Amino acid sequence: MPKPDIHPTWYPDAKVICNGEVVMTTGSTQPEIHVDVWSGNHPFFTGTQKILDTEGRVDRFMRKYGMGSTASVNEDKKAPAKDEKKAEA
Repeated sequence: MPKPDIHPTWYPDAKVICNGEVVMTTGSTQPEIHVDVWSGNHPFFTGTQKILDTEGRVDRFMRKYGMGSTASVNEDKKAPAKDEKKAEA
């Protein structure tokens, strides 16, 4: 049994409001919850999600941290060897 007068008020039918519309009810310590995004309008759940890699972010990350294809790794290994030869001369 919970102690009296220490727990917040529980609202079993709290309204979740998005864009002025009640989208669902749930239990909460607040009578109304205002949200900007919910599963009914989020692109991931509605199927309108687009994955855009217009700047080649993945490729740039792979090159930056040396995780590219074997060709780029071989090029990276050759480059220091040339610099060492110049340093010896």
